[in-house]
Amino acid sequence: MKFTQYFLTMRERKDRKNIKLSWIKRAISKPVAEEIQSDKRIRRWAKIPEAGDKYLRVVLLEDGETVHNAFFDRSFRENNQ
Repeated sequence: MKFTQYFLTMRERKDRKNIKLSWIKRAISKPVAEEIQSDKRIRRWAKIPEAGDKYLRVVLLEDGETVHNAFFDRSFRENNQ
């Protein structure tokens, strides 16, 4: 996996330190939803049972490989996408 400097910096935040790389990989490889942003970045979501069934949003760069951001998305609803 490749990461932007922004991701590496944001990963140090208290609310994001516990996000496991395996969860990020899961969101990339087996998303429950995907959206392409206007800037061509890719949003993917995965439900993480180990984190209390929260949804993890991973934002990838246009290349589809480089992780730009990852966080638990409190507003995501699987059926509304």
